[in-house]
Amino acid sequence: MQGTFLFAFLFTIASFFQSFAKTDYVHPYHVGSVEINYNAKSKSFEITGRFFLDDLENGLGKKYGSSFHFNDEKYKAKLNEALEKYCAEYFKLKAEGRFLKVNYVGYEEDSESVNIFLESETVSSPKKIETAVSFLYNLFDDQINIVHLIVNGQRQSEKLTYPNRYLYRQF
Repeated sequence: MQGTFLFAFLFTIASFFQSFAKTDYVHPYHVGSVEINYNAKSKSFEITGRFFLDDLENGLGKKYGSSFHFNDEKYKAKLNEALEKYCAEYFKLKAEGRFLKVNYVGYEEDSESVNIFLESETVSSPKKIETAVSFLYNLFDDQINIVHLIVNGQRQSEKLTYPNRYLYRQF
């Protein structure tokens, strides 16, 4: 809960500063959030990453040497392809000591942010969770990713600051 509040607070401040700035203004905070929620019915993890739209465009551009533009329909297929590869490289998930296959589901964007959706293969009653989250570490050396792990209604959160990418939790 505290991590969610921190992300919302930083996101609001950055949005406020952006509203008074030129269109090429760089917001003062580089922060994103990743929620990893175990769905007991489907026996899979549902993952949602939320990032500033301009940061993600720039991160993809730097990684793949091309320009990307959210909110432009002609880039949708290119964005889906790039995000699938990007997520596979910058997000890893283990349960019970075994890497889980994580599938890219899609994304949604608004004028300021992008939500990325992923889903893991099935796993029964995970107790030990390990993850590596390094979204936008290829772009910023001050990137903060707030990670929320939720298993059976129990929520554990941690702030990962570049270069730290690893999180281990037991439930």
